[in-house]
Parts: sequence; C-alpha cells; structure tokens
Amino acid sequence: MPAKIATNPVDHVVPLNINHLEGRMLKLPAPKRRNREILLLYGSHSNLERMFSLAEELNKYGAVTMPDLPGFGGMDSLYKIGKKPTIESQADYLASFVKMQYRRRRFTIIGLSYGFLVATRMLQKYPELAARVDFAVSLVGFAHKDDFRIAPNRKWLIRNGTGLFRLRPLSFMATVLFRGPVITLTYKALAGRHAKMKDADPEELRKRIAFEKILWTTNDFRTYFYHTHEMFMVDLCTAQTKVPVYHVAVGNDQYFDNKLVEQHLAIIYSSVTMLSVSMKAHMPTIIATAAEIAPLIPQKLRKALSARP
Repeated sequence: MPAKIATNPVDHVVPLNINHLEGRMLKLPAPKRRNREILLLYGSHSNLERMFSLAEELNKYGAVTMPDLPGFGGMDSLYKIGKKPTIESQADYLASFVKMQYRRRRFTIIGLSYGFLVATRMLQKYPELAARVDFAVSLVGFAHKDDFRIAPNRKWLIRNGTGLFRLRPLSFMATVLFRGPVITLTYKALAGRHAKMKDADPEELRKRIAFEKILWTTNDFRTYFYHTHEMFMVDLCTAQTKVPVYHVAVGNDQYFDNKLVEQHLAIIYSSVTMLSVSMKAHMPTIIATAAEIAPLIPQKLRKALSARP
C-alpha cells in the first residue's frame, strides 16, 4: 500500500481566481515515486473541507487538486459575471481551470455526483483536453435524468420546486430565512429518518448539524436551486468522448438506478468498468474520517490509480 502523507487541510488550501471569480482550491503534493495528477471535483452541497478525507485518501496515488466550482464552497457564483450556472457554463469554467492548472500535462479526473456531470460535459465539449485524460472516475455519478430512482411525484416536486426557487426573489427569500436556528430545528426534526443524521448519537448529531450550517451558508442558494433543477432535466447521452470511465456504484444507493447509470455511461464513454461498494448511504457522512471514506475506492480502482500514467 502506498505511504500516506500526513496533511492538514488548512496548510493546503490556496486562493483561486479565475474568470473574475474568487474561490479556493485544495492542492496536495504527490508522495515520492507517484507522478499521477488527480483532478477531484466534489458534488452538490459540499465544500473542500467536507471532501478533504477523500482527497487525502486519493493522495496516496498522486498529486490531488480539488477546486471550487462557481457558487460552490464559498466561491463567487456565475451570476456575478452575468452567466447562469448551467452545466454548460460550469464545464466551460472547468475547461479554463484545466488549461490554467495542467497546461499540457496528463491527468486523471474524478467526479462525485454533480461534479461528475460537469466533468463529463467538459470532456464532451473539449476533446483536446479529453485527449490528455488517462481515465475518468465516477463516484456515485450519473449522466441522465432517468438515472434517479425516486418516485415520480417526488421528482416532479423537486424539479418544479427548485425551478421556482432558482428565480432571484425566491432564492433571496430562502437565503434570508434558512439561517442557523431554522437549519438546527429542521435537521433535529428530520434526524430520525434523514440519511445524513439517522445513525448519529447526540454529540455526533450536533457536529453534523453544525457542519450543515456551514454548507448552507457558504454555498450560493440560487446556484444550488439552479443546478438541482438541472440535474432532474439532464441528458448527456447526446455526445461521446474517447475517455474510459470507472464507475463506483453504491449497492444500496437510495438515489440512483445503477443499471440505468451503466447503460447511459456506455453511450458516452469509450468503455465502462462498473465497481460496486457496500456503504450505508449514497455518500459517507459530512464529517467522514479516512477510514469511513476508504470503501468508496475499491481495490480495482486503487490498482488503476497505482499504475504508472
């Protein structure tokens, strides 16, 4: 097993300024004799701190760079420069980041959930960048609206509700109202059945709710509603890329139909390697340890990451 680098997230978070948008990125240097470059993209309702344990685990196999996306993790939203936070716009932003960060170097791209959507669209739109990707990794990602295994009436409610709240007046109202005390009361009321909270003891529940407050106040509300609405409308099966993909699926995932995900990825990517892991939920908790996050990287993927690029 490769040696693990002892790290502290504060020591490796640096400012990110691109296209007049200010955010942050996490940069973990490669361990000795590891020359793989890994671009890690986190998903919806997250930030660098939430995904640090995953970045730390992947750091065993090479240098890890994890940037904010516009409107995510405290970064300025695309609305600041007069653009809507569509998957297309996020993919264009990511392409600019890749050109700035990697120049002509090869890299491996790993995306979680919404982050994988953005990665996929970038690979489709920018074949010159895709040509420098060794392989892509989907960590509980998806590519089509039908991949969700959610009841039709709930899909309708989410799609239309977020469609309304992505409008400026309603998103502003949500920003004003959904503050600390409301967040605490909401999660305490839902603790018994919420996937992120139901297995927590009182002290653990307190920590998780405190972190949720950070996530809800640092992520841009209007961007959140916009991209959630778009996730339930998306269809990326209209273009292909020559990049191979490893897809890590959670066996008891409460959100996705893994067979449909595989079929849709096979339309887009040159080859699909399906890997299944057993976890209690779609993703580990918001304050997961390295031990909790490790099962998300199965042995076959570890072997691919260990191979010389």
